[in-house]
Amino acid sequence: MLKKWDLKKFTTYLGQTYTRKQDTRVLNLLSQIAQSCSKFANDMRLLQHEKELEEPFEKGQIGSSAMAYKRNPMRSERINSLARHVITLSLDPSITSATQWLERTLDDSANKRICVPESFLAVDAILILYANISKNIVVYENVIKTNMMQELTFMATEEILMNAVLKGGDRQELHEKIRVYSMEAGKQVKELGKPNDLVQRIANDKTFGLTEDEIMQALNPSHLCGRASAQVVDFIEETVEPVLEKYKGLIKDMDVEVNV
Repeated sequence: MLKKWDLKKFTTYLGQTYTRKQDTRVLNLLSQIAQSCSKFANDMRLLQHEKELEEPFEKGQIGSSAMAYKRNPMRSERINSLARHVITLSLDPSITSATQWLERTLDDSANKRICVPESFLAVDAILILYANISKNIVVYENVIKTNMMQELTFMATEEILMNAVLKGGDRQELHEKIRVYSMEAGKQVKELGKPNDLVQRIANDKTFGLTEDEIMQALNPSHLCGRASAQVVDFIEETVEPVLEKYKGLIKDMDVEVNV
């Protein structure tokens, strides 16, 4: 049978059963897949809440049984739920392996027959949902830009500070002023619901020696994201694409149907 399956490695010394530690290795791997998928689903849910990304929404799909206007991230919520189940199931074989008696007992095999197949089935469902979301994800670029620009002034304070220092300002003094102005501008936004006026506050302070136009030039997202964009390209080219190439014969470009 082993030759028929072309198995090169196998356990040679066995009693009635193989060591249940082997099950822990398998289910730990499935747990790691579930963990990664769950992280993706968490991020999707957070970004959908910010209206920056959205799961695919089928024609006639009901987003919420209570509120007709809502589009709940139902697929991501399912991934989180199933992943939690898989992660929990991965404990079963660990406990079984640690408490196994000299030879096989029924608590050994009965537990295995539940946790192992359920883990595979749950991960299969998780990956179906993952594929459906990732293939049909909706990106709202204008919302992303709006949200980013609302926070960009705070993010650019270090850049603004260094530009002011280059014009002869005292770093310690300017740092304290930016801290105070940032708190006051944040209060305008959070407590009064008004626009972020940090740029105007800094421009009106002659100590900085910067005009509003000069400050606005510093608010360039491409100057503030470091190597983020290059790191994404490097990761795709050096990590993702080699894996896709290696297993291209096993990867099928198929439409995944999900009932919601």
